[in-house]
Amino acid sequence: MEYLDVVDENGDPTGETVARAVAHAEGIRHRTAHVWVVRRKEDGYDLLLQKRSMEKESYPGLYDTSSAGHIPAGEEPLPSALRELQEELGIKADPGDLEYAGTFHIKYEKEFHGKLFKDNEVTRVYVYSKAVDAADLTLQKEEVDEVAWFDAKEVWTEIQRDQSRFCMPREGLKVLLDKLGKGSWSGQP
Repeated sequence: MEYLDVVDENGDPTGETVARAVAHAEGIRHRTAHVWVVRRKEDGYDLLLQKRSMEKESYPGLYDTSSAGHIPAGEEPLPSALRELQEELGIKADPGDLEYAGTFHIKYEKEFHGKLFKDNEVTRVYVYSKAVDAADLTLQKEEVDEVAWFDAKEVWTEIQRDQSRFCMPREGLKVLLDKLGKGSWSGQP
């Protein structure tokens, strides 16, 4: 059973822990780490997005942040981000390869697979910008069905009006775009 730190509004552990299933059944605040794999191009950036496995407890079959995961109780965000990047995509990165971009909050209740899922997370966001060939990645089949590169502007525009293909939180993508210096993207709040 996976245990998570219960955290305050800033994402600092309170000293209590909770089973992951209980955190999502009751909406208890906990931490996650997201890593965006990006590549610079002439007119902006591409994002490597993962298509979530159909077995995932939330948003199965939709494209999401490059790599993301819960931070286990007692673990810090950066080691967790590095571990998830390697587990989900097969990218072995060093701490200096990830650049901290910021923090945001996720909070919602939604039904998946006939069961109510309550999410309440404080998320640390990191950027990985080393060269990546999607064809060379080793995907964690329980988590990821496939990966693909998408234009960051197009993803931002699409998630403003529709979430039928993408499920990444707008706030998380905004943290990334702000870090990349693209704070004036069309439609950005």
